Amino acid sequence: MELVLVPKTKLGKWSVGLIITMPIFFYIGFSFVDFYNSQSGRTILQDIIVRPGVALPMLAGMASGTLAFITGIMSIIKRKERALFVYISTIIGFLLVLFLIAEIIFPH
Repeated sequence: MELVLVPKTKLGKWSVGLIITMPIFFYIGFSFVDFYNSQSGRTILQDIIVRPGVALPMLAGMASGTLAFITGIMSIIKRKERALFVYISTIIGFLLVLFLIAEIIFPH
């Protein structure tokens, strides 16, 4: 069996591309934290209004990771993708989804 790194299907390529953009969005959001002197909002909508430079890139990063998980699963199951990068991006996306579920179930 040959080890394939790069995906061959469109869904696999999307999964890898989305997981690459996730930390980029997070970095952009973290870079704006010191720019805003105000406190964060109590809800996501309030935070978008008060600190859009932080909230919007963070939400885009979370959406990117979640979509990477979904497209990775679809490419593995439906299109029989066997590329290592797709498996890695799917695992990272799954960990993000677990984190988001835990944040919803156990808010702090």
